[in-house]
Amino acid sequence: MVASDETAQSGLDTKLGDTCSRTAFGWAKKSFGNRAGRMGFPIFKAEGGFSNLMDFGGLRLAMTSDGVGTKVEVAERLGVYDTLGYDLVAMTCDDLAAAGVEPVNLSNILDVDRLDERVVDALMRGLHAAAEVAGIAVVGGEIAELGERIGGWGSGMHFNWCATAIGVLPADQEPLDGSAVAPGQAVVALRSRGLRSNGYSLARRLLAQAHGPDWHGVPSGDGRSWGEALLTPSLIYCPLITELRRRGVPLTGVAHITGGGIADNFARVLALRGLGAALDDVFPPQPFVLALQALGGVPEAQAYQLWNMGNGMLFTLPAEAAPEACAIAAAQGYQARIAGAVTAEPTIVLDTRGCQPGRLLHR
Repeated sequence: MVASDETAQSGLDTKLGDTCSRTAFGWAKKSFGNRAGRMGFPIFKAEGGFSNLMDFGGLRLAMTSDGVGTKVEVAERLGVYDTLGYDLVAMTCDDLAAAGVEPVNLSNILDVDRLDERVVDALMRGLHAAAEVAGIAVVGGEIAELGERIGGWGSGMHFNWCATAIGVLPADQEPLDGSAVAPGQAVVALRSRGLRSNGYSLARRLLAQAHGPDWHGVPSGDGRSWGEALLTPSLIYCPLITELRRRGVPLTGVAHITGGGIADNFARVLALRGLGAALDDVFPPQPFVLALQALGGVPEAQAYQLWNMGNGMLFTLPAEAAPEACAIAAAQGYQARIAGAVTAEPTIVLDTRGCQPGRLLHR
């Protein structure tokens, strides 16, 4: 599904990234036996999920880690730092939600070259606001001054920002590990409002090639500069997933659409039972994403591999329950639509809505 020029255009080799992730997990898995018969033993069924699940004497906790990535550079270019907290919370807490887990706590680490109290205050103010949305408590953190080991754009404070989030699986609920997904179930898409925190290496490269080093100030065509468009904060979905489960809506699987795009991430939900999907009505990309795709002549397959293309989360459930789920989502301010159905054939068929609409197959 990936265009042959992906590495050259984006600067990333996603196949190598997948290989390294498998290598890292292989070594991590060898450590599971250290907790056999004791608290903290991993109990998830499917490998390659969005988070883990551990048994603490009947209390089931999940934990995951992620970061903001190179979206930090966009904030540096604009001098706007109080929205990145939404990205940090979304990247971690929405991975927990994809396992059916309610996020409860977050700890973060901020690696900087040198300290600027004004920037730190803006970052933490934004993290506080995002925590309010997600309903979590920020219970710890670390600021590490690493000098020249950290680089970035401009002359201000440069940093990398990552976090670990912890969540709880209620005693009366089963994890969403894909085991309950079945052919004929509906696939519901939740609209994204931007690139979230993925695919920025390609986006920055395309804009620099088209507009030069100060691309962030160039109008994007939607009333904002390109910098403002790319800094659009991530929508946080975990409160909706928690509410759907609390109300008894029978979700069977959830995919957080991050790096790898729709098909790669949704395949993680379908893998346990060897299923596929026909996705014929996903949300279209935002206008600025279409403009970005056109600006760089990005092939449809590559755009849908590296960007979410307007779809931040997909979930599966029995078809008769889909209208209720969409109504609850709308009442909470999310845009939701029935985007397709699960199929017995282990292929994801995706009807795209980018600059060159077509059909992509993911096996």
